[in-house]
Amino acid sequence: MSIFSKGRVAAGVIAVGAVVALAGCSQADPTAPDTGNAGGGDSSQITVGSFAFPESEILGEIYAQALEARGFDVQTKFNIGPRQQTIPALQDGSINLIPEYNGNLLAYYDTEFTQRTTEDVDAALTDAVAADDLVVYSSAEAEDKDAYVVTQAYAEANGLTSIADLAKVQPFSLGANPQFAELGYGIPGLASVYGVSDVTFVPYEDFGGPDTVRALVDNTVQVADIYTTSPALVAENLLVLEDPENLIAAQNVLPLLSASIDTPELKEALDAVSAKLTTDDLIALRDRVEGSEQASASTAAADWLKEAGLV
Repeated sequence: MSIFSKGRVAAGVIAVGAVVALAGCSQADPTAPDTGNAGGGDSSQITVGSFAFPESEILGEIYAQALEARGFDVQTKFNIGPRQQTIPALQDGSINLIPEYNGNLLAYYDTEFTQRTTEDVDAALTDAVAADDLVVYSSAEAEDKDAYVVTQAYAEANGLTSIADLAKVQPFSLGANPQFAELGYGIPGLASVYGVSDVTFVPYEDFGGPDTVRALVDNTVQVADIYTTSPALVAENLLVLEDPENLIAAQNVLPLLSASIDTPELKEALDAVSAKLTTDDLIALRDRVEGSEQASASTAAADWLKEAGLV
């Protein structure tokens, strides 16, 4: 979530969110009348959910703690499941706020969507979620999405900065999850959008994980599909190639919430988070939680909020 994990692909749309069992229900009533919440929102407790992978829990903690700092009454219900579970949970009040990814969420509603830029995806998404009485707020710069990645050494030796530059190094080997061979932003798109077709595809089952990274670093493959928030990008000195033709759709982080809790005060609080959150922040946060430090999502989120001046 990356972006994205094996579970995200398994959810049944283009790179959708992780798949696990639904984890409980809130006892709060998100439709209760306002009686003067200090944060200015609905008087009901806001229940923040997350998908079942570390990055989503970190983002859930960031949202929850940012809202608590504004005086909202917040609880959390993390590690829920795929959109087939989180969307109904948002509608029935089991949760009423969750960090999402704009491109993946739009794919849930429209598997044939053609929007690619952040602006276009966000515009289409606003109308798509409204049909389910849901609302999205401003998206962050932060993205967790598939990316064509090379080592810095390979990039420097061959003058690579963008996916288009791969035409200069054909033939080469590319490592990615097996589905990448057929996905529109994978091998077929590489040929149709960038004219790069002399590629040997090497499948790896770990979806941009250690096996894929190792193959790239040891030159078993020269290009790999690795998600843009992977801590390996920094640890292994890797380069995400630019995508000037927007082959890969935007996957910006943004809040998805039940329309019943939508208020200007809530929007202001969450927009402030989105205005600060970057992809580099997500890499660093994931490294703290998933790396050797093994920090809790709560601690990592709290530290980030302080550094960002949001608490």
